[in-house]
Amino acid sequence: MDALDMLANNLANTSSNGFKIDREFYGTYLAPELANESNPIIGESPVVQRHWTDFSQGSLLSTGNPTDLALSGKGFFSVNGPNGPLYTRNGSFHMNAAGVLVTTEGYPVRLTGNQTLQTQSSDPIQVSRDGQITQNGVALGQLEIVNFSEPNKLNKFASTYFTTPSPQDGPDAPSTAEVYQGTAETSNAQPAESSARMISLLRNFEMLQHAIKIGTDMNRHAIEEVARVS
Repeated sequence: MDALDMLANNLANTSSNGFKIDREFYGTYLAPELANESNPIIGESPVVQRHWTDFSQGSLLSTGNPTDLALSGKGFFSVNGPNGPLYTRNGSFHMNAAGVLVTTEGYPVRLTGNQTLQTQSSDPIQVSRDGQITQNGVALGQLEIVNFSEPNKLNKFASTYFTTPSPQDGPDAPSTAEVYQGTAETSNAQPAESSARMISLLRNFEMLQHAIKIGTDMNRHAIEEVARVS
């Protein structure tokens, strides 16, 4: 059920720009009452021990929109979330009514120096590969693009955002990822692969349900036989 829920979420986000799929890490089931045994008997049935996120690069798709930005390489855009910095690969940004570059949810995109982008006109912006932003030849700042040496320690926030485990945990170093303007990074969830895995999981689920039914029937028959002998 855990694997099915996770896979269903991956399938639901195949069209979400910058989405990174979740995968499961399996361990062997150990009953809680045996955890302190010196030589416990380990069962053979695997369980989902934890989830992990696949941060592999998605495809870069040209959109022609000057506020659509995509990263090629390891790194994240930084934005000001409701409770602190958030990190995302989804660069589908736009200018709000105040001329601030924001995400789809309205979170301001961060620049280096804890600044946000504030434009003075409606003219298009220009973004270089290193994240430098200009408008009509005037420098407006540089995108804050960060990297984490262990990105799997990040926690997911909504579908395409990530947070650090605690406010004290920050990025390790600036990222060397290149910025592509007028481009979007697609989800790295592959619909064909996910659909095939969904069918496999459903079949396994059905087999486990059948096994539970057999076990229940055996217990019922055993009780009936004991009652008959008595």
